[in-house]
Amino acid sequence: MREQTAQEVVSHVKSGMNVFVHGGAATPTPLLEALADRTDLEGVRLYHLHTEGPAPFAEPRCAGRITSVSLFVGAATRAAVHDGRALAMPVFLSDIPALFASGAIRLDAAILQLSPQDRNGLCTLGTSVDAARAAADHAGIVLAEVNEQMPRTLGNTVVPLRRITALTRTNRPLHEHEATECGHVEARIGELIADLIEDGSTLQLGIGCIPDAVLARLGNKHDLGVHTEMFSDGLLPLLQAGVITNRHKAVHPGRCTTSFVIGSRKLFDYVHDNPLVEFHPADRTNDTALIRRNPKVVAVNSALQVDLTGQVCADSLGHRIYSGIGGQMDFIRGAALSKGGKPIIALPSTAAGGKVSRIAFELSPGAGVVTTRGHVHWVITEHGAVNLHGRTFDERADLLTGIAHPDFRADLRRQHALARRTCPR
Repeated sequence: MREQTAQEVVSHVKSGMNVFVHGGAATPTPLLEALADRTDLEGVRLYHLHTEGPAPFAEPRCAGRITSVSLFVGAATRAAVHDGRALAMPVFLSDIPALFASGAIRLDAAILQLSPQDRNGLCTLGTSVDAARAAADHAGIVLAEVNEQMPRTLGNTVVPLRRITALTRTNRPLHEHEATECGHVEARIGELIADLIEDGSTLQLGIGCIPDAVLARLGNKHDLGVHTEMFSDGLLPLLQAGVITNRHKAVHPGRCTTSFVIGSRKLFDYVHDNPLVEFHPADRTNDTALIRRNPKVVAVNSALQVDLTGQVCADSLGHRIYSGIGGQMDFIRGAALSKGGKPIIALPSTAAGGKVSRIAFELSPGAGVVTTRGHVHWVITEHGAVNLHGRTFDERADLLTGIAHPDFRADLRRQHALARRTCPR
């Protein structure tokens, strides 16, 4: 196939099209920059998960021509969503592939970043399979950046060269995610979670200070497994030390199962052509029926706010959308149904430099409930770990107040007592 410029590749996008955009480390930045420079387009919708690097398509100059539709809002589009220049869709990550496959969201094109083809003319989706698998299979046309530095990944990742309508070739570093410096709060939460993880557990963790703090404290564990949507650098020391063996997993035993990776070049090099790491679309990695088959699933997910009944807000700050539903509910429920599983919501007890309690009497107006109080089990802050499953409203309020920051406990007890008198439950 003839190599083209980025401008020539995106010339295949026409006004009114619905277009999927590859996300995470696989964000096809050169093609997105070329697309944003086109002034002849109208009414193009770009559907995507969180993207890495610049997001020129969400800039004010593209208003009316290109509309970003975030299926999970990332830092690159957060301001545009808040300002009304971009849209956000609340949806389970596991449900997105079916939206594309069924035609509920018609995809006219998919813009992907792929690994170079092998001798059989087969490229791969590289670092992000998630919803890209369904997009590659069901979009009307496929427009690709084939990057020499994109790792070749194994699992359900293949995209034949013949499937590609037009491509440009690059040789550039992938977008890396720099590690965040963590403090004593995250370290303490990591200790509490690590204490709950037994030998032979199957892990689901994301990226950031708390997951990294957990993983850094698992060196004394044995025969851990990984079945997760996101795979990050924190897993590498445990894999190299033989702590993670995947031998007790029921689904894809002997191999780590993931849907996308975000992290450093070291991580990208590790997954390149590595048969011990399998990539699958999100409707498989996040399938509750599959997750639950693994033993002792420990799912660690974050929250922005938890109220005294156990409702978990993880996607918004009041009315302001911050991220998305993602896979939290998929794994919280899957872990709860796993034999010996532990679904965990972990969060620092305060925000805004200690001025705001994240354990709240009630959620902020407009806040979305991502994990319901019926699904929540373990909630952990730096002040302790509590299991809400099987607990009454009053017991939950007492337990959650006990892991709130001490500065806010008296007020939480006062608010709850007042509510009890006016509205018993």
